[in-house]
Amino acid sequence: MLEKPAIADTEIVACVQDAFHLRVRRIAFLPLGADGNTAVYQLTSQDEKPYFLKLRSGAFEEVSVTLPHFLHEQGIQELIAPHLTKNGALWANAGDYKMMLYPFIDGHDAYDVPLTDAQWRQFGAALKKVHTAVLPSSLAAAIPTETYTPQFRELVQEFMQQIQERPFTEPVAQKLAAFLNEKRDVVVQLVQYTEALAQTVKERPLPNLLCHSDIHAWNLLISQGGALYMVDWDAPILAPKERDLMFIGAGLGGIWHTPREQTLFYEGYGRTEVDRDVLAYYRCERIIQDIAAYCEQIFLSDEGGADREEAWQNVVSNFLPGSTLDKALAT
Repeated sequence: MLEKPAIADTEIVACVQDAFHLRVRRIAFLPLGADGNTAVYQLTSQDEKPYFLKLRSGAFEEVSVTLPHFLHEQGIQELIAPHLTKNGALWANAGDYKMMLYPFIDGHDAYDVPLTDAQWRQFGAALKKVHTAVLPSSLAAAIPTETYTPQFRELVQEFMQQIQERPFTEPVAQKLAAFLNEKRDVVVQLVQYTEALAQTVKERPLPNLLCHSDIHAWNLLISQGGALYMVDWDAPILAPKERDLMFIGAGLGGIWHTPREQTLFYEGYGRTEVDRDVLAYYRCERIIQDIAAYCEQIFLSDEGGADREEAWQNVVSNFLPGSTLDKALAT
């Protein structure tokens, strides 16, 4: 979220102090992330210790907090475990928000500063630990299983129909509609190709493993000391390993596309057979999901401010020469 949510800092501080027995000296909103339902803050305690606070509005999946807590307890150190409340819970309430408190890691994401060779190997090894984790049945039952749903493909088709019939007056909506109309043939072909891939891969006997599902460069946090953390576990899924492996070489954001990076990653991950059809499906489906989500954000509401402009730019970036769409179709 790039714009501050409609909850007062004083209310947040009061909730933190009550739930965590933490006396807060300063609070600062951090304009980070593309998720319009998640706001993040840096808190500073009375003894000048920094904390990272996440506020989640709308639908809240408990597994987004319970899973990384479990994995950290199992010894996977490349995750950041939340602080417990005074009652031993993993989150608390702040008005209409769920509130999670974490240690503040001073660092940068892997988009701003490239991974070193050692960090690429560490990333591969850490993701392999996630994929091979054995979950208790209660936790596994809370994680959705891959179904290759046509939901987002159908949603994109609906929006492509709407922009032919409906005039838009809001500027960002106008230019997104114009752009998608210009790219209509490409979008239609992408949806058809992805649907064909879905029909192919869902018939294959592929093992469903624990996957992060969104493990791109923005969700790798590197501390000033070089420690690596996989963050934002909002949508884990039990799926073929290619659900995560598709990001390595996908070129999301114009990075992570060189053969050398892939070699380093798999040196850490270990030898494995990668199904190219499944990889292609996930790369194409990711673009479709992005288009659907950003169309919902821009066409169904005039709210969002700076988040709307970023959403528009994110849609366009998929269609740049040599970007994610070209790489997905070439997989």
